Amino acid sequence: MEIGMTLLGQALSFALLIWFTVKFIWPPLMAAIEERQQRIAEGLAAADRSQKDLAQAQDKVNEALKEARVKANEIIEQAHQRAVQMIDQAKLDAIAEADRQKALAVADIEAATNRAREGLRTQVSALAVSGAEKLLRREIDAGTHKALLDELAAQL
Repeated sequence: MEIGMTLLGQALSFALLIWFTVKFIWPPLMAAIEERQQRIAEGLAAADRSQKDLAQAQDKVNEALKEARVKANEIIEQAHQRAVQMIDQAKLDAIAEADRQKALAVADIEAATNRAREGLRTQVSALAVSGAEKLLRREIDAGTHKALLDELAAQL
């Protein structure tokens, strides 16, 4: 029986230990475990929010880069168009200047031509007067007349 009393004493001690553990040790231990689980869950949620925030920030950065590229391409295109306009304007200005220079040259040539014609008219009239004077001084016969005309034609 001593073994039965020992078993009974041990069972009673074990029951007291279980009751004491359930009553006083288990609730704070469970509270600490639940608090720890809650902190871990909050940490994981914060990590997820951080991941989402990082993804949103990355999307915003990518969008800003796209906008910057679009604006840069627009600026480059505008500069290209302006360069083409400047080149076209320079061509038009050069053509206008060439036409003006050509018109001046044509006018100078016409003036020189007119001066040369006037000079030739003066010379021709002087020669005609000279020829007429010579004809009048000589006697008029067909041979002399022909020789004088040939001489005048040679001088012209």
